[in-house]
Amino acid sequence: MTDFEVFDERFARFFMENAPVKRLATGFDWVEGPVWFGDMGCLLFSDIPNNKILRWSPDGVSVFRQPSNYANGHTRDRQGRLISCEHGTRRVTRTEWDGSITVIADSFEGKRLNSPNDVVVATDGAIWFTDPHYGIQTDYEGFRGEQELPCNVYRVDPAGGIEAVITDINCPNGLAFSPDETRLYVADTGRMFSQDTRHILRFDMVDGRPRNGRPFHIIAVGAADGIRLDSDGNLWSSAGDGVRCLSPDGVLLGLVRVPEGVSNLCFGGRAKHQLFITATTSLYSVVLNRGGAQRP
Repeated sequence: MTDFEVFDERFARFFMENAPVKRLATGFDWVEGPVWFGDMGCLLFSDIPNNKILRWSPDGVSVFRQPSNYANGHTRDRQGRLISCEHGTRRVTRTEWDGSITVIADSFEGKRLNSPNDVVVATDGAIWFTDPHYGIQTDYEGFRGEQELPCNVYRVDPAGGIEAVITDINCPNGLAFSPDETRLYVADTGRMFSQDTRHILRFDMVDGRPRNGRPFHIIAVGAADGIRLDSDGNLWSSAGDGVRCLSPDGVLLGLVRVPEGVSNLCFGGRAKHQLFITATTSLYSVVLNRGGAQRP
């Protein structure tokens, strides 16, 4: 089986015949949240059930943090620091350069967050994250808890103020800005495999806030968990059969086939042309003729 399936001729230019999908590491329970650290030449990602953040480099895999408070999604802020969504503590944190942990958000209007899932940082320094209920509904130690808030998308401004900016999605999961930040994309995995809820929504950014939310694309197999944009605004989404590539107007261009269900992805490597893919028990990558959007 070929590693790529082309639905639109544009996609044929995005990959190289001599650059197949490679499995970099395996043996995990459920991997998530990849984030590239170019200055350290490594990728960080979560193995949620094993309560670890792992570090991959060409030299192999090592433990970056254990326990990780069952961390899920990660990104970097404008200063390059690690921002993490922690299921076990129901909070979003920042790892300072000295290794200490700063809590970015753990509550809203006096109520505990559910289980922060994925996170991005805008160019103004604001931290945006999704807060579905998956973490507090699992049986891992430290996860079970009472849901106190709806499943919202939040924005934390650089001064620390928090607001719920999207409140009408069943279960917001992955999120990503377009390269010019005129659009925000949010994956709704409300019932995971329901045709009505396994879709990606697109919002217009108006005065720094999301408006006019509307369906962008329905994922045909599995769910749109993690999403990222390339430098031309094409959206790359996780799915049950691999990574799906969508044009800025929502046309399915092609599929990167992966032998396990994909949870998340990010661009990294030299010039951000390497697509790293977390998929169930393994970490994969493929080198593309596309570069990731130049974001943290």
